[in-house]
Amino acid sequence: MQKLRVALLHLAPITAQVDHNRRLVEQAVRVASRAGAHWAVTPELCIPGYVFASRIGTDWILPQPDPWMQSFCRIVRELGITVFLSHPDRDPQTGNMYNTVFVINPRGEIIGKHSKVRALRGPEGWSTAGEVIEPIQCGAVPVGVLICADAYKNEVAQVLKDKGAQMLVSPASWGLGGCQPRGEWEQRTLDTGLPIIVCNRSGVEPDEMDYSTAESVVAQSGERLLSACSNRSVVLTFDWDLEAMRLLSREFQRTYL
Repeated sequence: MQKLRVALLHLAPITAQVDHNRRLVEQAVRVASRAGAHWAVTPELCIPGYVFASRIGTDWILPQPDPWMQSFCRIVRELGITVFLSHPDRDPQTGNMYNTVFVINPRGEIIGKHSKVRALRGPEGWSTAGEVIEPIQCGAVPVGVLICADAYKNEVAQVLKDKGAQMLVSPASWGLGGCQPRGEWEQRTLDTGLPIIVCNRSGVEPDEMDYSTAESVVAQSGERLLSACSNRSVVLTFDWDLEAMRLLSREFQRTYL
């Protein structure tokens, strides 16, 4: 059996407080490492918060890796863990900005990235839709990354499956309300035959965006195997059998920050 321990960094970032949120992510990754995690997954837009653009603009978004990303990669190398890090990105040639997840391996190297294909209007109006849909090789496992609304329908997930992905990882910022999840994650596992790991978030953002009941989820074969919410930042850890592609844990281990 090849056991993979995964930590979902179910965080409560503060809107537009970039430095604070970066420290929060660093703390959570260290907690995940102490818990023995091999992978740590952050929620969507955990660094600036979801509705950051109307408050601090976008001038702070730099081509990656910027100085902070470089220092974070050194932390990842020190800890020897793989991190799926959500962080906005800027194309140095076009100036276009992207809602991106970077995959950093245990050597502190950025081995791949996925920019959100289904970029939404409104608070995400700053971002350009990504065009590249490719699995990212994480050790022996080709992983397909879906950023929140990328999982709403099957188009992106199916391309990832067709290109060899064996597991789906979805950083999300998907709370309750008019557009709350209604079985999309479970349906993607039926459509593709792949398990999905969803790292959602906590906290409250302006405009009555309350994530305190938003759920992080592990699903397979159309069923939620694990789900959890929290009214504050927590690291949710579970074990997965990579050879049998099945869940080993009966519940999340919780470590509150």
